[in-house]
Amino acid sequence: MKLRTHRSFALIGVAVAALVASACGGDDGNSITVYSGRGNSLIQPIIDRFEEESGIDVKVKYGDSADLALLINEEADAGRAEADVYLSQSPGSIGFVDANLAQIPQATLDLVDPNTRDDDGRWVGISGRQRVLVYNTDDVDPAELPDSIFDLVADDRWAGEIGVAGGNGSFQDFVTAMRFTEGEDVAAAWLSDLAALDPVAYANNNAIVTAVGRGDVQVGLVNHYYNFRQLAENPDQPSANHVFADGDPGATLIVTGAAIVAGSDKADLADQFLQFLLSDEGQQYFANETFEYPLVPGQPTAGNVPPIEFGDVGSIDLDELEGGLGQTRAMIEAAGLES
Repeated sequence: MKLRTHRSFALIGVAVAALVASACGGDDGNSITVYSGRGNSLIQPIIDRFEEESGIDVKVKYGDSADLALLINEEADAGRAEADVYLSQSPGSIGFVDANLAQIPQATLDLVDPNTRDDDGRWVGISGRQRVLVYNTDDVDPAELPDSIFDLVADDRWAGEIGVAGGNGSFQDFVTAMRFTEGEDVAAAWLSDLAALDPVAYANNNAIVTAVGRGDVQVGLVNHYYNFRQLAENPDQPSANHVFADGDPGATLIVTGAAIVAGSDKADLADQFLQFLLSDEGQQYFANETFEYPLVPGQPTAGNVPPIEFGDVGSIDLDELEGGLGQTRAMIEAAGLES
């Protein structure tokens, strides 16, 4: 399983019983079922547009990316593929279902750069995100901000002032990337140093940005687009993104992934959906509505989002990373950072 990053990453693991109990049933005719690890507010608007323009009905089950991946595996083991499409927060979670994914048509894969799709053609990136440090512009002088995420946890200046979502998939993704690029001992030491600064736990990235904007904490570890989304609603919010130095684990790039589930009898409709997400309309939705990075070459970012070159991202072979996401979660929990 290959992952993408500036360093990229990751995996996960989790409970799936609740999802099994509420699983969407399959459907006949002109419809598809999508299992989405991406939140309703981020993906439902573009799904609505697809329905309107294609006439294809889309049934969506939302949940944690890893939980949905495990559900797909359970359904495959039971001989019934309920989902036609799987949307994941990152390629890491797709590793759970790799054996139960269908080959995506080459014409769809070719819409993105080879660095943002699976070498074996089983998933394709649809948008990109970057890890950043969001900070309160009233409380923090940009000159104080560190170039490296390692400098952040080495400075008592930030004691009690860092917002963290240890249970969030993106945080886990970047820790997994750090394990791969820096080694297990370095990652464990970083988590220990972070915990020693008594960070404040939040449920997700959005809550961290809100807390930073209120001045509850001065900085927070998040994905770049949450601050842009809040500033679009409240331009006076005193928050800004700080990007760590190029190549630093704190600046990890995360590619969201889409895949067609093996056993689907609506693979053609599923492929139409993937192509729509990679169309001009789909890519500009991600650029201008969610403030993520479009992955189709030539697609511009939103005006206030600095461009990033995804063409030089590295890759991580999860087969070389013992324990995958499960080990990452265990390390975060051991450090006392699980929110």
